[in-house]
Amino acid sequence: MNSLSSISENVSVGCEKAPYQRVRVIEHEIFAHRTRRIRIECPEIASRALPGQFVMLRIPDRNDPLLARPLAVYDTHTHLERDRTSSFSFDCLDLVYLIHGKFTTALEQIKVGDELITWGPLGNGFSLPDVDHLLLVAGGIGQTALLAFAKECLGVKRFGNPFRPATLSRRTTLCWGARTGSFFGGIEDFTSSGVDVHLATLDGSTGIQGTVIDLLNAIPPSLLDRTHIACCGPEPMMAAVGAWATHHSLTCDVSLEAPMACGVGICFTCVAKVRDSTGSWDYRRTCVEGPVFRASSIDWD
Repeated sequence: MNSLSSISENVSVGCEKAPYQRVRVIEHEIFAHRTRRIRIECPEIASRALPGQFVMLRIPDRNDPLLARPLAVYDTHTHLERDRTSSFSFDCLDLVYLIHGKFTTALEQIKVGDELITWGPLGNGFSLPDVDHLLLVAGGIGQTALLAFAKECLGVKRFGNPFRPATLSRRTTLCWGARTGSFFGGIEDFTSSGVDVHLATLDGSTGIQGTVIDLLNAIPPSLLDRTHIACCGPEPMMAAVGAWATHHSLTCDVSLEAPMACGVGICFTCVAKVRDSTGSWDYRRTCVEGPVFRASSIDWD
């Protein structure tokens, strides 16, 4: 059995609703410094994807890198050339990735019209909060997991098949931190959807000089009533945001960025230490029981 057939069998066994498929690249463009956005045509995935879920992506006919990589659902679209008799609400998926390592370096060379292998949507995604203020916090490329959630909570777009009921927030804010301003890409995707965007960079080149915690500390207390936080980024940043949320008596969900090999719970490479209501902890698979967890339940040590 060749490696591709083995992957197909494992995916079908591990998650019968996410068989692997070959998909066509519709667009592939520069998004920010060392960052690219790729749009793939995949109606079965795009029509079912929820904010916070992810897909596994693999380059076909290559053994190096052999394993697939997880990429968060950034957004969904309808391709203008699709069959108008199709029952799918969305048939294209946007993924954003940072060029870092062997897989993404190879992915950068993929051209429009080429094929990729993917399976999904995977994971639990974000739950819709009944709040007045949705506070999004991103570090590095963590914003990729948050755009669709912002659009859903603001009533700009609905997701799922059938669409899941929308719980609208009055206000949505994004606090986004990066090393330097050249890594910010797609800011207009948030602002055009009605998100109030605040930026911080470590070198002070864009926004304030500091971290997302500095941005959070600048929010007036009056804007924190009935607020829920959704966060994605480097683990130390998410731990700090979770602690900030606890200090301010706010709920906070985090999307973990754990390395994955299968995406369907078979390989146990993406486990995280998660506490239960008694305070004891156990390992949970990020790909199946996550990637979204309540920040207060994560054992960050």
